[in-house]
Amino acid sequence: APPAAGPAGLSAYVAVSQLLGLTLLATTGAWLGRYRGGVAWHGHLQFNVHPLCMVLGMVFLQGDALLVYRVFRHEAKRSTKALHALLHGLALLIALVGIVAVFESHRSKGIPNMYSLHSWCGMAAFVLYLLQWLLGCGFFLLPRASFSLRSRYKPQHVFFGIALFALSITTCLLGITEMLLFNISDSYSRFVPEGVLANMLGVLLVAFGLVVGYVLTRDDWKRPPLAEELALSMDFKTLTEGESPGGGS
Repeated sequence: APPAAGPAGLSAYVAVSQLLGLTLLATTGAWLGRYRGGVAWHGHLQFNVHPLCMVLGMVFLQGDALLVYRVFRHEAKRSTKALHALLHGLALLIALVGIVAVFESHRSKGIPNMYSLHSWCGMAAFVLYLLQWLLGCGFFLLPRASFSLRSRYKPQHVFFGIALFALSITTCLLGITEMLLFNISDSYSRFVPEGVLANMLGVLLVAFGLVVGYVLTRDDWKRPPLAEELALSMDFKTLTEGESPGGGS
């Protein structure tokens, strides 16, 4: 049988989110390349690795990882879980590269670390994101947690996934403002091209977050459980808690 069609409007919103995400990455690259000299791992351009990696990992890839369960609605749950975890893991690795880059850049220039609100929010977002990923793998990807424990943790996992995505975007906005004030504070108020482009980058970040958030919070767009998944869930509950589907022991 042909695969069932998705809910009306879902594909359009997902397509808009991807268009915004790719535009977001292109705008980040254009800002760093045109006005900040480009990106390099060694030398004075090492710092620029940081914003590029954080936007790519903590915003774009994290957003796409959150959309996996909406996009792949009719694929096997195990495969969807694996892709969800893989995208989050890739986002963490890229973000880690960005964190190492900024610490190395600050060390070479004699700049102190972890003094700004941006750095506090950024480190909190990364550490909590890593914890969220580890807990998610332990509870849902590896079949070790009991059915009741997984059921109790799932609402927290969903909530903190969206909350961390929002925190990541907020931290990027703080970082953009900080870079502008450090580099063009004397001309920013005169609507110079770099300031306008960076402001547009901020608007794209907000727009991407809003579209992804809307898709995630539409109840009628949630991934429906397949018939075989319901059967497997009942079997898993029986094995882990000693209950029959009817509630008997």
